[in-house]
Amino acid sequence: MAGLNLSFMRERGMAAIQAEAVHKSKIFYDYLDNADGYYFNPVEPKYRSCMNIPFRVKADEELEKKFLTEAGAAGLIDLKGHRSVGGCRASLYNAMPEEGVHALTDFMTAFRERN
Repeated sequence: MAGLNLSFMRERGMAAIQAEAVHKSKIFYDYLDNADGYYFNPVEPKYRSCMNIPFRVKADEELEKKFLTEAGAAGLIDLKGHRSVGGCRASLYNAMPEEGVHALTDFMTAFRERN
């Protein structure tokens, strides 16, 4: 598996991989930063990751549980935050296409409208 990943990275080039990571994370951070507090990222911008993006749903644990359940039913999996921090976390690793980021933000918009 590691060999396949390294081959992929060599073929694409690190500059292209980095640019794609920044692009995908910018889409998601822009969404969070413009959600009027319904969704928010608790990390200072200068410390934000391009790969693992924690976020909260109104800082409401019950609403986050509902969000995670409905997201899973919609095929958006592994969004539960780290056990020591809680909340939610979107992992935008190299294999995650930009379409996946849009699928998540589309779901988040619909969830917000319902709740």
